[in-house]
Amino acid sequence: MADELDVLDQVAHIEEHLNKIGYQVSRKGITDRFMDEIPVLAAEKYDFVYNLVESINNKGELNYFIPALLNLYSIPYSGNPLEAMFLTSNKTLASKAMKNAGIGNPSCYFPSQKNLLKPGRKYIVKPIWEDGSLGISEESVFDCVPGFEEKLEGLDDSHWFIEDFIDGREFNMSVLAGENGPEVLPPAEIVFVDYGDTKPRIIDFKAKWEMDSFEYENTVREFPGDKLGKELESRLKEAARACWHLFGLKGYARVDARIDKDGNVYVIEINANPCISPDGGFVAATKQGGYTFTEVIQRIINDLNR
Repeated sequence: MADELDVLDQVAHIEEHLNKIGYQVSRKGITDRFMDEIPVLAAEKYDFVYNLVESINNKGELNYFIPALLNLYSIPYSGNPLEAMFLTSNKTLASKAMKNAGIGNPSCYFPSQKNLLKPGRKYIVKPIWEDGSLGISEESVFDCVPGFEEKLEGLDDSHWFIEDFIDGREFNMSVLAGENGPEVLPPAEIVFVDYGDTKPRIIDFKAKWEMDSFEYENTVREFPGDKLGKELESRLKEAARACWHLFGLKGYARVDARIDKDGNVYVIEINANPCISPDGGFVAATKQGGYTFTEVIQRIINDLNR
């Protein structure tokens, strides 16, 4: 699958730059036998593990087991700690935590709470645990009109939720650890070209992974720079920093947000293990920020979990 090949691209990219810094690198795959595989890493006494595990057997809800076991065996590792991985991977828990902390994010409901949806409003149904737009298509967006219940048939509360659809501009904020705290890199805007008035402006699975699709070709990342406006840029960056501190993020992360017609910022996802491949959004943001990838990797491994 394209998302699995993307992880291999990340491995090669990171290995190249760890070598430049002076580290010798060994690649280790993780399977559904991870309970046996992590102790082997402990026995081999590596300086640290660069953790790129996004899912196990294509199940995002299992990814937090890896930092849990790395903790158990006292193996230093890059990226986000166990607690942050768990809380941000579960989108309904993350939403509840953000609301309690006063960080704007859309209202959400479980399928069993469909009676709470407001007639005439637009919603989007998403998987609770998956990232990379798995399980999301243009059919995920729906209007609460008679017959909408058919959209939710067969969806259980353990794996799906419904969110207010914020029909506005979308931004990605990449955040990198630094000596003086997290640095929010220049925000990227996702521009939906020629989507017309009826096609939902979302980054669905096609837009992210199917290279021959209309959605892939017409979903474009741009860095608006000064055109963004200082006030909006400030509020986007403040939301990203607030998420970093709330969830105890480390190393690097990406915060995605949408802006409603009144200019309110709504965080729609915190990605604690964002793609770091050469053509990915995180690396593009670091280039906009003026950093080489070797500098980025050095800052990530300066913020290891120990």
